[in-house]
Amino acid sequence: MKTIIFTGGGSGGHVIPALTIIQKLKESKKNYQIVYFGSYKGIESTIVPEQVDRYIGISTGKIRRYLSFENVKDIFKIGLGLIQSFIKLLSYSSKDTVIFSTGGFVSVPVVIAGKITGKKVYVHEQTTRMGLANKVSSYFANKVFVSFEESLKFIKGNAFYSGYPVRSECFDHQLRVKTFKHIDLSTIDKPLFFITGGGNGSLLINERIKEVLDELKEQYVVIHQVGKNFLKEYESFNDESYLALDFVQEGMIDLFKKAEVILSRAGAGTVCELMALKKKSIFIPLKIAQKNEQYHNAMAAKELCGSVVCTEDELQNKSLTALIEELKVSQDKGYGSGVKDGLEYLKNEIEAVLE
Repeated sequence: MKTIIFTGGGSGGHVIPALTIIQKLKESKKNYQIVYFGSYKGIESTIVPEQVDRYIGISTGKIRRYLSFENVKDIFKIGLGLIQSFIKLLSYSSKDTVIFSTGGFVSVPVVIAGKITGKKVYVHEQTTRMGLANKVSSYFANKVFVSFEESLKFIKGNAFYSGYPVRSECFDHQLRVKTFKHIDLSTIDKPLFFITGGGNGSLLINERIKEVLDELKEQYVVIHQVGKNFLKEYESFNDESYLALDFVQEGMIDLFKKAEVILSRAGAGTVCELMALKKKSIFIPLKIAQKNEQYHNAMAAKELCGSVVCTEDELQNKSLTALIEELKVSQDKGYGSGVKDGLEYLKNEIEAVLE
């Protein structure tokens, strides 16, 4: 049987593109076995298993660019993950197997073990600036695909401009998920304000929203992806004009479509999908993101769509009300040509290996 092994995790930004491609592959109705290598406790361990034929958990550690005692411990975790990956991959035929990585530190042992065991290995980089995990993986990959054309200059030899695998529902006006617990998008009588700090939530964004929540609820129905670690606190604010959610898997695109105002981090997936929807938004890039990648993602959206970009430092002296007003008066530039939908391209590249 032909086998497609996906790996990637640590955040929704690495997992969602993998799941998007998996769904596209399933639509082809070909007899593939789809396997996923992920961490034991990361976000992928909760949302991926039901979407694939087999989920394999491995040990994972984080590679840091700075000195830390945690690096010593994580070297052993990464080593264990490499051994686990190697043993598991031996049972899959090199001829009939392809490995596709969407990044995150859990993917590195799988990519290296894949190369050692003779598998074809593909890596996809979602952001404008390549993360450290994918940088390491790129040396073991047959091909590296990038979402932004400008990223090609950071990779030598084996890089290809694929675009980002945008979910197909970004290209129509239909709402697939209309109801989120007690809030029905088709019947709300105020405009929707959707907030997300990413799949794991953002303490900074959550705290700023809490400060002005009563004011926001006077004007909007607020749906707020807070992250699982913050859910208990923010659920206590739930009422007819506010809903706190830990993680939105099904229906994120519907919230993007319906929202009059969107406030978000600037992960590559969120940025690309909002640009595909021609939706200008407020982005607060994660300051500690590698190579300031989220800032560069957000600036691409500002250039193409007229989105508002506010750094974490700038947020200290800016009110959310001011940012909303800035969004309303910003020039609506529409959807530009700088973002390429890579879903069909990536599906075809994977299938071509197995023909």
